[in-house]
Amino acid sequence: MDGDGASSTGATPSEEMNGTGNLMDFLDEPFPDVSTYEDFHTIDWLREKSRDTDRHRKITIKSKESYWELIKSLLDAWSGWVVMLLIGMLTGTLAGVIDLAVDWMTDLKEGVCLSAFYYSREQCCWTSNETTFDDRDKCPQWQKWAELMTGHSEGAGAYVLNYFLYVLWALLFSFLAVSLVRVFAPYACGSGIPEIKTILSGFIIRGYLGKWTLLIKTVTLVLAVSSGLSLGKEGPLVHVACCCGNLFCSLFSKYSKNEGKRREVLSAAAAAGVSVAFGAPIGGVLFSLEEVSYYFPLKTLWRSFFAALVAAFTLRAINPFGNSRLVLFYVEYHTPWYMAELVPFILLGVFGGLWGTLFIRGNIAWCRRRKTTLLGKYPVLEVIVITGITAVLAFPNPYTRRSTSELISELFNDCGALESSQLCDYVNNPNMSRPVDDIPDRPAGPGVYSALWQLALALIFKIVITIFTFGMKIPSGLFIPSMAVGAIAGRIVGIAVEQMAYHHHDWIIFKNWCRPGADCVTPGLYAMVGAAACLGGVTRMTVSLVVIMFELTGGLEYIVPLMAAAVTSKWVADAFGKEGIYESHIQLNGYPYLDVRDEFTHRTLATDVMRPRRSEPPLAVLTQDSTTVEDVETLIKDTDYNGFPVVVSRESERLIGFVQRRELTVAIKTARQKQDGVVSSSVVYFTEDNPQVAEACDPQPLKLRRILNLSPFTVTDHTPMETVVDIFRKLGLRQCLVTRSGRLLGIITKKDVLRHMAQMMNQDPESIMFN
Repeated sequence: MDGDGASSTGATPSEEMNGTGNLMDFLDEPFPDVSTYEDFHTIDWLREKSRDTDRHRKITIKSKESYWELIKSLLDAWSGWVVMLLIGMLTGTLAGVIDLAVDWMTDLKEGVCLSAFYYSREQCCWTSNETTFDDRDKCPQWQKWAELMTGHSEGAGAYVLNYFLYVLWALLFSFLAVSLVRVFAPYACGSGIPEIKTILSGFIIRGYLGKWTLLIKTVTLVLAVSSGLSLGKEGPLVHVACCCGNLFCSLFSKYSKNEGKRREVLSAAAAAGVSVAFGAPIGGVLFSLEEVSYYFPLKTLWRSFFAALVAAFTLRAINPFGNSRLVLFYVEYHTPWYMAELVPFILLGVFGGLWGTLFIRGNIAWCRRRKTTLLGKYPVLEVIVITGITAVLAFPNPYTRRSTSELISELFNDCGALESSQLCDYVNNPNMSRPVDDIPDRPAGPGVYSALWQLALALIFKIVITIFTFGMKIPSGLFIPSMAVGAIAGRIVGIAVEQMAYHHHDWIIFKNWCRPGADCVTPGLYAMVGAAACLGGVTRMTVSLVVIMFELTGGLEYIVPLMAAAVTSKWVADAFGKEGIYESHIQLNGYPYLDVRDEFTHRTLATDVMRPRRSEPPLAVLTQDSTTVEDVETLIKDTDYNGFPVVVSRESERLIGFVQRRELTVAIKTARQKQDGVVSSSVVYFTEDNPQVAEACDPQPLKLRRILNLSPFTVTDHTPMETVVDIFRKLGLRQCLVTRSGRLLGIITKKDVLRHMAQMMNQDPESIMFN
């Protein structure tokens, strides 16, 4: 555990006696068993900011000494932009590779391309010269497995063989994914966004953004999405982007040695991740600002924008979808929306809020069960079983068999004259002679009705299976499954409204805006609004959600329907519980995340929360001039506190300052190695005056005044907890000391604050497991 305290300079023990030298040089020296911050502990934002200010001041002073130092200072200033460029390029490249691999492997479950086995179905048909317009859904170069193996493409035997191989491929992909995660990178599982949020708030999870995690997450993400499970790649892409950010941070000491600066880079990397996941650079920046970042200064906003831009450019250059677009869902609607349609849009918002609540409660209950029962001990078996159930139930329904991205793309699409989808099987008027883009509302044909039944079954299937899929030990995003649920519900509502408008155009609600023979209702727009509503209900995003949706679809004039649905879904979901899915998972894992949006309205005081309580042993403190080196080493060995308050004496308890565990450890190790005469019985001094050696036989004293933080954050015992919580949030404190008239009474850590808040909300305070 490492602690609060300031960035303070000091002298080496041997030079301290003469008032020269700088202990901070030694504090940066690596010791095998002493790290700046321990794993699963929180950083001190004030200390990191102070250290960066000191570093910047030194560079500015040095830059006036010579041209070389000036060039070095300019390189230091530009290093932030260089890191953003590298993050954007690597993230965009990885996203393009993932998209191409997912397309190929998803199609591999159904068949193979004869001309080149590494082509997906779409690429195979593009390259085929034998594909005609009438048979545009079939191409001779692409063969299903049954046709390839037996020569028959129709009949019960071919269907059963295709069914069997579809399930087999799905099981193989998911088994490979969970095995790789389990063996090589346990942190590569899940969405990653709850952990990224916690890391950006200042928490340390070593290895979570490491090279192995990056490699395994990229590979297993392709396998997991290709297996056909109800999950997406968008959330994990944020984790992948942050791994890229962490990788490039290690190349620049400005970021590798300062955890606060590193988190600025990671905030920008998260924006790049969403930028390539949805092809939404502006939405990515807003997502990072609204959803994941804890500390987001203005320069991080600009750098996030630049990283998102570079990532989007790189993805566009790779062009994974072959349509010169950044996304699969790009749509163009030819009909404006009408005021009366706000009613169904708001109803879709209500559905999104209810679905969000159902999903969060169901998924958290299942994940809690996974943590507390035998189920958690068999992650591979769980993944295999869920994959088997998903594949067996998904294959018979064409809407669940295909990849979820393709399903959403079809649901968003407007029915043009060339569409061959079942959803576009309308009864055409033979006398119709209109432009292709302006097809009037028509009565639904048998294909539309059968598609509605299949969509209704797909909706129930997606709602249930997603609850059990999210949180398994494989990379699993939530954006795409949530959007799929909303898009299916929206398309069903859209077709219903369209048919009502066609058959009852004389009703008062349709009379003003829907004339007979006009193109009034666009069912695809309802699917888009439903997708936004469900995603908003699960994540509680608002502004970034609307921007992502219109960047995703190109539907700029449909901002108002999207806003209405997003706000409604948030209101409805918030009525049942304030936490979104990511906050709920943070709580479930016991991470020390102090949410800026939480309100603390209880009338408790600092004295009610501080440690030690009456029944506990007294606070571990150091005295300014009567503690020996042995006493300090024993205290460090017997406790795991971040640091120790320094007082005048144990009788007076007058507070002088706070010394960090790590700096104390390094200073004593350094003194023992580099200064003669420092032994276990040497007295440690934190006073300003030089200690006097009474007799020649007395051991050499050790003065550590320079590592003492003389201005630790303190509150009085009667400070309202509402104020204390606000201070912890806004300053990013790890702990503050509680005093009365300058006398030390106790300490409040971030963990104490979180436990007290949980207690006040009738939750289990022991669920907060980390500091």
